[in-house]
Amino acid sequence: MVDHALRLALPGRCAFCLAPGVAGQPWCSACFETLPWNLPACPCCAEPQPPGALAGRRCGRCLVEPPGFDRTRAPLRYQGEVAALMRRFKFHASPRAGSVLLALFTARLTLEAPPQALLAVPLHPRRARARGFDQADWLACRLARRLGIVLIRARRRRDTRSQRGLDRRERSRNLRDGFVVDRPLPLRVALVDDVMTTGATLNALAVACRRAGAQDIEAWAMARTPG
Repeated sequence: MVDHALRLALPGRCAFCLAPGVAGQPWCSACFETLPWNLPACPCCAEPQPPGALAGRRCGRCLVEPPGFDRTRAPLRYQGEVAALMRRFKFHASPRAGSVLLALFTARLTLEAPPQALLAVPLHPRRARARGFDQADWLACRLARRLGIVLIRARRRRDTRSQRGLDRRERSRNLRDGFVVDRPLPLRVALVDDVMTTGATLNALAVACRRAGAQDIEAWAMARTPG
């Protein structure tokens, strides 16, 4: 099997198998088609769904307790090659891995009414200094430039504990009133994160955005895990 670091280091080649890329993209057609695309999924929270008559409709959780955002774009499922790519980006700050994820995201992005601003899920400054890399901000900055959309920065009110290992309710409690936006927002905004798990982090940021004037809020994530 080709070493993963080597695959990510060669421009013009598929990041998954080293075949020539298609039309300058970092993938070949065969790998692109077999990636774990997040279909079908709930249009509101992007929770992966099994095929069937209800596929593509709002899930029961979103019907009973709608999140603070209106819909989610998370084109990939966090598994297999996508999970490996995300780990290299998130924990090893690989710009090549991040660029591949961005290219995959924008390849499936269609915008009838583009957001008027993007906001990355912010790290607390103490956490950002310790980590040395803010993956959501990295993604949002490049998406803003690529799409010609203004980037507005939110901030964390406090350094919350890690979400890792917490269940859905604990995640929500941990982040309640955790974000603030210090300026008025336009009506349509999109929130950017790398991976969406339960949606608690993006939901907390969406609540802060509504307080700042946003009325139509999308959650954007490169990949979605089962919630």
